[in-house]
Amino acid sequence: MSISRKLKEKFESFDLEDSDRIVRMGWEDRTSYAAIEIQFGLTPSDLVHFMRFSLDEKSFKRWRRRVFEQGKLKNVPHSDYRFKCKSQRMDGSTKNYK
Repeated sequence: MSISRKLKEKFESFDLEDSDRIVRMGWEDRTSYAAIEIQFGLTPSDLVHFMRFSLDEKSFKRWRRRVFEQGKLKNVPHSDYRFKCKSQRMDGSTKNYK
């Protein structure tokens, strides 16, 4: 499956650090498509194309299966489904931890 020249140029315009960040955000359960779109301007379908462009075939299939199985969670704000223990602060640090 090929992508348009314009989309390919957009993907190639990301530096290595941004590309790695997009892939990590794509794999994270708590990152919504809206967050990726706001930060990098990639719609959900663009993200699928980007992952296909960036990952090898086996990794892409694994990611696609994972996204399909968890599909509905990606559109829910992370605060609604993310587990947070009572001693964890909003910044991720833990109370009473030395």
